[in-house]
Amino acid sequence: MNLDRAIFAFAGVMILISLALAVYVSIYWLWFTAFIGVNLLQSAFTGFCPAAKIFGLFGIKAGCAFGDK
Repeated sequence: MNLDRAIFAFAGVMILISLALAVYVSIYWLWFTAFIGVNLLQSAFTGFCPAAKIFGLFGIKAGCAFGDK
């Protein structure tokens, strides 16, 4: 698995978890969902993704989206 796919999978899992928490725990967990969406949007324009930096430290090889970062 390359870094791009790991980021997409991680973001998807975090969104699903936050939606489940919003349904079963508190509606305020939707703020976490919004944070994930804003982070994905800003990374599309800036190329900076904190999760990509962290996953890179674990040795996951970069794909084409985060290859030069």
